[in-house]
Amino acid sequence: MSYLEPTEFVTKMVDAGEAKVYMSTKDTLIRAFMAGATLALAAIFAITVSVKTGSPLLGAVLFPVGFIMLYLMKFDLLTGVFTLVPLAWLDKRPGVTVNQVLRNWGLVFLGNFAGALAVAFMMSFILTVGYNTDGGIIAEKVGKIGEARTLGYKVHGVGGWITIFIRGMLCNWMVSMGVVGAMISTSATGKMMAMWMPIMLFFYMGFEHSIVNMFLFPFSMIMGGGFTVMDYIIWNELPTALGNMVGGFVFVGLPLYYTHVKTNPERNLK
Repeated sequence: MSYLEPTEFVTKMVDAGEAKVYMSTKDTLIRAFMAGATLALAAIFAITVSVKTGSPLLGAVLFPVGFIMLYLMKFDLLTGVFTLVPLAWLDKRPGVTVNQVLRNWGLVFLGNFAGALAVAFMMSFILTVGYNTDGGIIAEKVGKIGEARTLGYKVHGVGGWITIFIRGMLCNWMVSMGVVGAMISTSATGKMMAMWMPIMLFFYMGFEHSIVNMFLFPFSMIMGGGFTVMDYIIWNELPTALGNMVGGFVFVGLPLYYTHVKTNPERNLK
C-alpha cells in the first residue's frame, strides 16, 4: 500500500473539487447517473444477502463493493462532491464560485436520482415478474424499511426530523472518510482497503445516505409501501441530504484542509 502524506492527499482533494466544477454538463450527469445506479444495485444486493442469510452484518460487509466499484470508475456521488467541491471554493481556485458549486451539486443530484430511480424500476419489475406477483420477502423487507424510515420519524415530529439529520451527518462523515481514504494510497488494493471499513460502518449502523435512499424509498413505494412522496421528501430525503452536506464538509473536508493546507506557523519555544 503506497501511502501519501496528508499534505499530499489533501491537496489532491482540492484539485479533485476544482476538476469537478470544470467538468462538462454531459460528463457530470453521466458519471452521477452511473454512481446512483451502481450504489442502488449494491444496496439491493446487501439487503438480499441480509434477508436470505439472516445476517445484517454480512450484508454490511459486502455493501462497500458497490461504493468501491463506482469510485474506481470515477463516478460521482452527491455525498462526495458535498465534501470535495467546496474546498476548491475555499482555496480560491480561479472560476470556482458559489454558483458553480451549487451547479455541480444540482447536476450530481439529478444524475444520482435518475440512476437510483432507474434501478428501482428495474428491480421492482424483476422481483414481481412484470408486476404480476407480490415481489416476495425482499420487496416486503424494503417496504417495511421505507415506512419505518419516514413515518417512523414523522411520529416524533421535530425530534424525528433532527434524528434523521444527525444520522445523515454521521453517514457522510464515514462516507467521506472512505472517499478521502482512497486518496491516501496510489495502489488499487490500498484504495479498496481504505474505503471498505467506513462504508461498512455507515451501512451496518443504519445511518442515512441520501443516494441509497433515492433508491430505497421509490422502490418501497412501487412495492406498496404505505407512505407518500411528501413523506419521503420531508421526513427522509431533505434532512438526510442536509445532514450529508454538513457531515462531509464540517467533519472531513474542513478539518483536513485547515490542518494540512492552511496550517499556522509552528510555535517558537527557543
